[in-house]
Amino acid sequence: MELLTVRTDLLDLACEAHGPAGGPVVVLLHGFPYDPRCYDEVAPPLAADGCRVLVPYLRGYGATRFLSAATPRSGEQAALGLDLLQLLDALRIPRALLAGYDWGGRAACVVSALWPERVRGLVSCSGYNIQDIAGSVKPAAPEQEHRLWYQYYLNTERGRAGLTADRRAFARLLWTLWSPAWSFDDATFERTAASFDNPDFVDVVVHSYRHRFGYVAGDPALLDLEARLQAQPEITVPAINLEGDADGISPISLTEDGDAKHFRGPYERRVLSRVGHDVPQEAPLATLTAIRDLLKATAR
Repeated sequence: MELLTVRTDLLDLACEAHGPAGGPVVVLLHGFPYDPRCYDEVAPPLAADGCRVLVPYLRGYGATRFLSAATPRSGEQAALGLDLLQLLDALRIPRALLAGYDWGGRAACVVSALWPERVRGLVSCSGYNIQDIAGSVKPAAPEQEHRLWYQYYLNTERGRAGLTADRRAFARLLWTLWSPAWSFDDATFERTAASFDNPDFVDVVVHSYRHRFGYVAGDPALLDLEARLQAQPEITVPAINLEGDADGISPISLTEDGDAKHFRGPYERRVLSRVGHDVPQEAPLATLTAIRDLLKATAR
């Protein structure tokens, strides 16, 4: 594994790279509050298959840094998607297979929907992750609303202060609540928690959870892109949706697939038993299998 620093328009984006430079490209994207360690059992086998595997640290994580103090520390979906697109551009990658969950899954869905010519295939954990911000004013059922406590908390200055004071305790609680069947140890958590020491972590996280409900403005440079996403664009690239049936934030129905309507290309949903929110770390073999299946299905 080598650590790259990729210069985009706004970031020095830290990225772990595995495998031969000339192999088919797979980009693995982590969520909140996680980091590339969630792919430690996925990236090396793909590299051994001959793939060029890239695992970036999202904005606000690890060694990724903004180039300018004047750039808004936005965590909105358009920013995450554009960061991914610019990573591909900076490395002159015409087309890649994308896999991600949570924030990383959102970035992958954004690029797949808006720039499908750049995407060979998509593995998205929890399906269609593009936010309907205009529709966010409509409350969910009470049994779902209580799971969003952390989002409401971060919409207050008390929440910002709490995250600032102890980001590790905050993140560890979410890991526990979201993956109730996963018995991770202290060392596993600490290997990831170092990424939360990024100086922009709190600002990016707080903005993400305030913007998704329309309570703060986004980056003015991203208004047109956000407008395109509000149309809830369809995803036409070949896709596999991995969903854990023990996800503590997004319980699923085993009989209905509410996200299927957003996919117009070849699409498959796979439900994983006793797997929570951090699908690649809890179910690396299932994640690896899905990526390999899409690579095979899209081979030219």
